[in-house]
Amino acid sequence: MSLDLHRRAVVADAHNDLLMAVAARPPKRWGSFFRERWLPQLREGGIDIQVLPVFIDDQYRPEGALRQTLRMIECAHVLTEANADQVALCLDGDGIDAALAEGKTALVLALESAPGIDASVELIPTLFRLGVRIASIAHWGRTPLADGSREDATGSRLTAPGVEALREMERLGMLFDISHLGASGVAHVLELATRPLIATHSCARALLDHHRNLTDEQIRGVAATGGVVCVNFVPDFLTDDQTKVSTDRIVDHIEHVVSVSGIDHVGLGSDFVREVMTDVTPPCCENLDDEDPMFDFPGLEGPAGMPLVTEALVRRGLPEEDVLKILGGNMRQLMNKHMG
Repeated sequence: MSLDLHRRAVVADAHNDLLMAVAARPPKRWGSFFRERWLPQLREGGIDIQVLPVFIDDQYRPEGALRQTLRMIECAHVLTEANADQVALCLDGDGIDAALAEGKTALVLALESAPGIDASVELIPTLFRLGVRIASIAHWGRTPLADGSREDATGSRLTAPGVEALREMERLGMLFDISHLGASGVAHVLELATRPLIATHSCARALLDHHRNLTDEQIRGVAATGGVVCVNFVPDFLTDDQTKVSTDRIVDHIEHVVSVSGIDHVGLGSDFVREVMTDVTPPCCENLDDEDPMFDFPGLEGPAGMPLVTEALVRRGLPEEDVLKILGGNMRQLMNKHMG
C-alpha cells in the first residue's frame, strides 16, 4: 500500500547536496557521473522535485566563493542538458508542472548561505537570471548578511545588506530559506517578510534542543507567512540517542510540525550529507567540529530510500491526503504560487 501511495505522490526533497559530488568531478564527467551515480537513486526513490543547493566548501572561501558558486551553477545546467530526457532545470511552477507531465525529475537551484555574493546584494538578480530560485543567507557562522544558528549567543539580527537581500529576493520571486539562520535573525525575517518563507531542512527543537532546530514559535511564524518547514533527516538533528535513529523519528518531527503549523506547512528536506561526504574529494565540507553527523541511518543513506519515509507515515496511521501533502504536495503548491 505505502509503495503504491509513494508512486502516486509528487515527492519533493527540498535539500540534497548531490551537486557538490557532481561538481567535484572534471566538467567532462558532470553529465555522465550524475546519470551513473545519482539519477538511478532519484528514480528509485521516486523523487519528482529535487532542490539542488549550492554549498561552498571552506577551501574556496572567501576568495574563490563566487567562482565556485558559478561553477556549481554551470554544473547544474550541464548535467541537466546531458540528461534532458530525464530531468529539467525549472524556474517556476509552470516549468515544474511541465517536467512532471513529461515524467522528468524537476530540479530547482538554491543557494546555501550565499558566500559567493558576500554583501554584494546587487548580484542576487544575476544569480536569479542563472536559475537560482531559493536562497539562505547564513550557515553555521557569521556572514556579511546574518549570523548562523551557532552564533545565537550574539543575539544579532540581519545586517543592512541582509535586509536588502530579503527585499530583493521577495521582489524577484526567490524563496527565502531560514534553515541555518540564527534565532534572532529568524525573528527579524518574520517581522519583515511579505511573502512565504521556507525552511528547506530543519527539525523541531521541541523534540531535540539543538540550535539548528526550529522552535514552535518559529514554525508557527513560517506557517503564518504561508510557507513550508521541510524536516531534515540528519540523525544528529532528530535525536541524541543512536538507538532511536529511524524513519519513525523523522515522523515524530513531522507530526510535531503538523501539530504546531497545520498539515499544509510541512515537507521533506533530506540533507543526505553522509551520502555526499563519501562521494566527494577531500577536503569535502566545512569543518563542523562536534556538529559532524556521526550516526548511521540504515536504509536511508540516500534518495533511493525515500519510500521508507512514506512507509513510516502510513504505519503511523496518517490519512492518505495528509501523506500526499507531506511528501511533496505542500512544496509543489508553494513553488507553483510563489517561485519565479
